[in-house]
Amino acid sequence: MKKILMISALAFAATTVANTAMAAEFYVVRDASTKKCTVVDTKPTTTTVVDNGIYKTKTEAETGMKTTKVCTE
Repeated sequence: MKKILMISALAFAATTVANTAMAAEFYVVRDASTKKCTVVDTKPTTTTVVDNGIYKTKTEAETGMKTTKVCTE
């Protein structure tokens, strides 16, 4: 019985971690005053999301930021 409960608990924990990781979004935003782009992991409310600056991983967001015209000027 303990073995079944332990397996159930581990399965639940793995599912929770996987869902959290899949739900992560990264945004490339541009600050209007400094005119610099940054990558953030929460949806911005005070800055502007650049182009289609929504990415699934931070690495993708950083690469996208380097290739976006507004961020490279």
